[in-house]
Amino acid sequence: MSTRPADGEERHEERPALSDRERAILRLVVEEFIDEAGPVGSRSLAKESSLDLSAASIRNTMADLEDMGYLDHPYTSAGRVPTRMGYRTFVDELMDTPELTPVERQVLKMRLEQLVSDTDELLRESTRLLSKLSNLLGIALTPRLSTGVLDRLDIVPLSGSRLMFVLSMRGGVVKTVVLRFDVDLGRSEIDRAVSLLNERLAGLTLQEIRETYTERLGDLRDQTGLVDLIVDEAPVLFSEPEEGRLQFEGTENILTQPEFQEPDDVRRLIEIIEDEDRVVEVLENLFESDPDAVGTATVRIGGENDDEEMDAYSIVTSPYQLGDTIGTLGVIGPPRMDYARAVALVENAANVINRPADESPPSDPDPSTAS
Repeated sequence: MSTRPADGEERHEERPALSDRERAILRLVVEEFIDEAGPVGSRSLAKESSLDLSAASIRNTMADLEDMGYLDHPYTSAGRVPTRMGYRTFVDELMDTPELTPVERQVLKMRLEQLVSDTDELLRESTRLLSKLSNLLGIALTPRLSTGVLDRLDIVPLSGSRLMFVLSMRGGVVKTVVLRFDVDLGRSEIDRAVSLLNERLAGLTLQEIRETYTERLGDLRDQTGLVDLIVDEAPVLFSEPEEGRLQFEGTENILTQPEFQEPDDVRRLIEIIEDEDRVVEVLENLFESDPDAVGTATVRIGGENDDEEMDAYSIVTSPYQLGDTIGTLGVIGPPRMDYARAVALVENAANVINRPADESPPSDPDPSTAS
């Protein structure tokens, strides 16, 4: 298994020890409930499984699992469903090693690798594919830029006395900011100013630039006024974007899940996802920005989430690396999700888009094409 326990797993309740029979039956109950979306009875397990046990023996074991907290008995029928602890034990100890078919791995690789030079579209396509292949909601969180190393700053004149500043980060992340500038400059004047700025700023993180731009640029004498503009606007130019970091796709796909057949259920999920600050906080709390964890999934089940509004959902995420920055890729859905498939999809997608600092994407010779 390549999954990591969610941060704070030490908070999980103590799990009673299980016998081999109890483990086998718990696994079968979880798998059948995931497939059928309905309470699982002893008769169906006796008929459909390879267990050499009578329905009565299976029923007694299921009752024991319920007493220990692994199963629940929601209705007056004989069927049972997994609890959060049941799902947790299944994910950590019982489910098969997550794998995709060779065709699915190839599809992910081909669809995503052709977008390596466009980070925004790469993440949008990643969430589309994750949603389509899992029937869950695909999510992506763009990296925090404060740790990103500036590879190059470019300035592109626009119409209406405006300039677009293009900050290309090591690893391919690009930030653009449009500022008003009333001086009409030629390309050669802009290029000279850009050269001066890159001599002073390239190779620094945005956080370093924000903290030291006055000292690094204060002695420059530039007749164009561009350096003065950058000094005045540095808190904006080199800041962390306040919004727009979260992307999600696949509302139409998650509608295939029984838990989202009612419009109110879908609306509630979308309202939560559209509260970007809340979701960003939850996702960033799942792990520390650790490049060694890239391509390794974290699974949060139901009430393990840090936000009570998200207790009704499970989240499977993996960090990915772009240069010196770390983002998040994953899926959100009901606790009754195919965890092995979700883990396999998220881990494979994160590994495809992963781009360490020494593996920058093909550069675009024209900075005016930056998104």
